[in-house]
Amino acid sequence: MAAPSFSTISAPPPPPIPRLERPLPPNELADALRAFHSSYYVEHPFHQMMHDGQLTQRQLQGWVANRLCYQRAVPRKDGAILSNCPVPAVRRQWIRRLIDHDGTRDGEGGIEKWIQLGIGLGLTREELEDERHVLPGVRFATEAYVTFCKTRPWVDAVAASLTELFAPDIMRRRLASMPTNYPWIKPEAYAYFESRLTQAPRDSAEGLAIVTAYCTTVEMQQRAFDALRFKIEMLWAMIDTIYHAYRDE
Repeated sequence: MAAPSFSTISAPPPPPIPRLERPLPPNELADALRAFHSSYYVEHPFHQMMHDGQLTQRQLQGWVANRLCYQRAVPRKDGAILSNCPVPAVRRQWIRRLIDHDGTRDGEGGIEKWIQLGIGLGLTREELEDERHVLPGVRFATEAYVTFCKTRPWVDAVAASLTELFAPDIMRRRLASMPTNYPWIKPEAYAYFESRLTQAPRDSAEGLAIVTAYCTTVEMQQRAFDALRFKIEMLWAMIDTIYHAYRDE
């Protein structure tokens, strides 16, 4: 198969949405949620080009600068889940995600690691933090996700977070391919990807356990599928916006 190019017309593959006649037991529900993997945005041509070493420095910079908008939204959506969730045990688990992204002091956390990735690509902290490069479509998609988590039942928002089930694979692919394909990037810039190799499996296991424990009716399970589809489509829309904006860079 030929390598993708910026002339490729891309469209998100339709996620496989089950239509249930009975509630699924926890193990079948977990399997059905994992089956969304084939629709994950890692299959987007932009990511394929990244892994094949075909992106320019400017294209990588555009991706990192725009993705920071999403990284900054993650603790906001997690805060929304916490505010809507009435279950103390769930809140005690979920609050760790805010700390993972924000840290406990300045200079710590996943957001800071992502900024360091941008600096490693040649961007300045100032231009990353003032979001001058963020595209309207990326901002719109990101805010749609935050709004979803604020306004939908808390367990739906947890289900939307289950794209984390698929995150370790893309992190491993980046760590395996980028140092070879982009040797000018300093090794310390990859700290975010390395941290997610342990955080994402832990978070996804917790999220999956919550969804399978609390989504026990056909209606709730159907909403869980729809929530995960929404998140996958939101991520696809975000990377598609970046892809088309930077095609000529």
